[in-house]
Amino acid sequence: MSELSPRRRQLVLAICCMSLFIVGLDTTIVNIALPSLRADLDASVSGLQWVIDAYTLVLASLLVLAGSTADRVGRRRTFQTGLALFTVGSLLCSVAPGLGWLIFFRTLQAVGGSMLNPVAMSIITNTFTEPRERARAIGVWGGVVGLSMALGPVLGGGLVAALGWRSIFWINVPVGLAAIALAAAFVPESRAARPRRLDPVGQVLVLLVLAAVTFGIIEGPDAGWATPEIIGCFVLGAVALAVLIPYENSRAQPLLDLHVFRSVPFTGAALIAVCAFGALAGFLFLNALYLQDVRGLSALHAGFWTLPMALVTAVVAPLSGRIVGARGARLPLVLAGTSIALAMVLLTQLTASTPIGLLLTGYVLFGFGFGMVNAPITNTAVSGMPRAQAGVAAAIASTSRQVGAALGVAVIGAAVASGLDGPSAAHFAEASRAGWWIMAGCGVAVLVLGLASTGRRARATAVRVEAPEAVAVP
Repeated sequence: MSELSPRRRQLVLAICCMSLFIVGLDTTIVNIALPSLRADLDASVSGLQWVIDAYTLVLASLLVLAGSTADRVGRRRTFQTGLALFTVGSLLCSVAPGLGWLIFFRTLQAVGGSMLNPVAMSIITNTFTEPRERARAIGVWGGVVGLSMALGPVLGGGLVAALGWRSIFWINVPVGLAAIALAAAFVPESRAARPRRLDPVGQVLVLLVLAAVTFGIIEGPDAGWATPEIIGCFVLGAVALAVLIPYENSRAQPLLDLHVFRSVPFTGAALIAVCAFGALAGFLFLNALYLQDVRGLSALHAGFWTLPMALVTAVVAPLSGRIVGARGARLPLVLAGTSIALAMVLLTQLTASTPIGLLLTGYVLFGFGFGMVNAPITNTAVSGMPRAQAGVAAAIASTSRQVGAALGVAVIGAAVASGLDGPSAAHFAEASRAGWWIMAGCGVAVLVLGLASTGRRARATAVRVEAPEAVAVP
C-alpha cells in the first residue's frame, strides 16, 4: 500500500474507528437493556449470559480466521463485508420473537463483528507505519472505546425508556451503512503479499474449546456442577485443547501461530487482555443488574450513573497511547492494574443503599484503569509481528479480549448465580460480592503481568522471537 498523506491517514483512522464505535456501543447498550429484556422475554440469569456470550463466543472463535482472510482477499473488502453482516444482524435482533431467536441473531452479528475490529486494526497498522504515530493512533482507537461506552448507557437507557429494548439495535444501522460507503471511497485496498493458508481443523478446535468451556460455566449453577452434561463439557474442552496445541505446532501455517507466544511481552499482552476485558464484561453485566434491579433505577438513570466511568475512559485512553509511544507499556499497565483492583475492592461493599459517592469513586477508578490498559496491550501485540501479517497479529490480540469478555460474563455470572438463595434485591447485592472480588483479582493480575512482561529480560525474548513469514500460496 502506497504512503498516504497525513490528512488521508487521519480519515482512514476515523473510518476504522466507526466500526469500533458501533461494536462498543452495542456492548454497553445491550448490557443496560438486560433488565428490560429479561422482563419482556422472561429470561433467567443464564439466559441473559447467553445474550452476551453468544456474541462474544462466536466473535472470539472467528477473529483469527477473519484476520487471515483479510490478509488474503483484501482488508477493505473483508471490512465492508463485516459491516454489512453486522448491520443486518442488528436489524434481525430488533425483531427477534423470543430469547432463542435473539441469541441466534446475536451470533450473526458476531460473524460480522469478527471482520471489523481486527481488520480495522490491520488497516491502521499498515497505514501508520512510524512507531510513535502508530501508538498515538492506537490511543485514539482506544479513546473511541470510551466514547462508545459513554454514549451507550445514556443512549441505550433513553431508547429503552422511550421505545423498548428492541430499539437499541437500530442505532447500528445508519453508522454501519455510512462506514460501508466511506470505506469504499477513502480506504485503500491492501492484502498480504504472502497470505497464510486456511486451517479449518484448527478453526473447529478453537470453537470447541471456547464453546464447551463457556457452556459448562454458564449452565453449571442450574444443571449442577457434577452432572454428566457439565462434566462432559469440560472434558470436551480439555480434549480439544490437548489436540489443538500439537496440531497447530505441526503446521507450517497454523491458524494460531503459537511461535509468537515465546515472546514474553506478547504473551503478557494476551493474558492482560483476558483479565482486563473479563473485568470489563463482568462489570457491565453486574452493574446494569445492580443499578436497575437492586437500586430501582430506570435504564436512563442507570446510564447516567455509569457515565463518569465511560467519560474517564474516553479521556485517559489517548493519554495512554502517548505514554506508550514516549515511555513504553510498563507505566500504563501498572496504573491500570492498580486502579482496576482498587475500584473492585470498593465495589465489594455494595448493598441496596451504598452511598453514591462510593459508587462513583469505584466507577471513576475503573474507568481510569480500563482507559490505561488498551493502548499498551494493543501496541505490544501489533508490534510483535511483521506488517504483512498485521491481520493475524491484530486478530490474536482481539481474540484475547473477546475470550476475556466471554469468560468474564460466564465466570462472574456463574459465581453470582451460585450464591443466589432468594429473589430479593438484598440477596442479589450480597451474591454479587463474589463477582466483584473476582474482578479485583483480575486487576491484581494486570498489575503483576504488566510488571513481569515489560522488564529487560522480557523484552529480550521479544527480540529473539522472529515471527515466521508465511510461505507464498500458489
